[in-house]
Amino acid sequence: MFDRPSRLKASESEIDAALARLRAELLRPPPGPAATRPERAAVSPHVGVPARGRPLDEALDHMLALAGAGADRVDHPRFHAFVPGPAALASRIGDMAAATLNLQAGSPRQSPGAAAIERTLIRWLADAAGLPPEAGGLFLSGGSMANLAAVVAAREDRLSESERPRGVAYVTAETHPSVTRALRIAGLSRDRIRTVATDDRFRMAPGALEAAIARDHATGLRPFLIVATAGATATGAIDPLPDIAHIAERCGLWLHVDGALGATAALSPARRALLDGIGRADSLAWDGHKWLFQTYGCGMLLVRREAALTDAFRLDAGYLHDLAQDDGAPNFWDMGPETSRPARALKLWLTLQTLGLDEIAAAVDRACAHAETVDRRIAAMAGWRRGAPASLGVATFRCAPESLDDHAADALNAALAADMRAEGFAVVGEARLNGRRFLRLCALHPETTDDDLGDTLDRLVVHAARRL
Repeated sequence: MFDRPSRLKASESEIDAALARLRAELLRPPPGPAATRPERAAVSPHVGVPARGRPLDEALDHMLALAGAGADRVDHPRFHAFVPGPAALASRIGDMAAATLNLQAGSPRQSPGAAAIERTLIRWLADAAGLPPEAGGLFLSGGSMANLAAVVAAREDRLSESERPRGVAYVTAETHPSVTRALRIAGLSRDRIRTVATDDRFRMAPGALEAAIARDHATGLRPFLIVATAGATATGAIDPLPDIAHIAERCGLWLHVDGALGATAALSPARRALLDGIGRADSLAWDGHKWLFQTYGCGMLLVRREAALTDAFRLDAGYLHDLAQDDGAPNFWDMGPETSRPARALKLWLTLQTLGLDEIAAAVDRACAHAETVDRRIAAMAGWRRGAPASLGVATFRCAPESLDDHAADALNAALAADMRAEGFAVVGEARLNGRRFLRLCALHPETTDDDLGDTLDRLVVHAARRL
């Protein structure tokens, strides 16, 4: 039976044709940053599965046409909404290489080279964050899974089984929603998740945090986790990490920092001080597919004490005993929720090897400078006002002429974001700050220029004039 031909493998000519098609896709310049209504409508609602297979090149062309139809062009230099996805060419190639090798990266015994790369990168990232030698971690699919794994580790480390119903966690209104989802998955009821007040820069207020913890202790509850943010999605704000770390240490709470966006600033000598205190965290989420220019599906979780992950996730599966490490080191499947897992670290390794640390640092500095430039320009524009201070490549602002009340200005800013998307020149996002609608510009793409930003603002002014 093993000699029979199988469609599981392709012929050499099919592989060459597929690689040529993918090469053309990689070399194609990104189109405009927004899909039009006809493009979105062109997506087929049903893709049938044939009884008999068809040629690979035909199916690949069909797949690329379907998958790309109507998609946001998140790798375009003028896509400023959300956190853009400008993946480096090396990451795309590394992703293809990992898929081609098809490694099972759950255990070093199954893929020792990939495991060595992953452990080396985790150690390098931990050093960059200022974590101690006993720190460890692993690659996951992104910040959402990193936050989930951190929450579970914190619960196991700080709460006994009997204490879980009384466990309390502390977040802010600016905390990423994946954290609340993670807390709910981990078993916390909504009335055990405290939303701590923020200051006028949308950062967690240490005094309010301390007071909330004291109140919960006084009523017999069991505070166990603080989630701070280093780079809020809406504003780029960084919580006051040294003050929060002091409270966590004094009160015996686990401190998790969601640094999905902002942790990469640790790689820039000029911006590293923004993250003072991050090395005091018990865990840190860090996304590669944001400021490290990876294809989607690349997140990292770092923990101050690697054993905290194995304490939380290790299970005794008899059929895996033969893959135990001779030196007692844990397998990756003992450190997180996945048993079978891809070799995600390969693409980040290839990117860092080809770009170098200096280029990453320069990209961080350039994005921060872009947002600060936008902030200054908004301050000089009549009828416009800034939102939160520019931070980590994110600027927020609002068209708010004196002739409009807050509700009318909200409607105007929502319309301006829609106008920009429909026009197709650039895409800006929206953010709600203190209940009001603001526009949000995230300038992380390393190919974004001052002219791109200036032209985007000019077009916003034109659209606003047409609507007023």
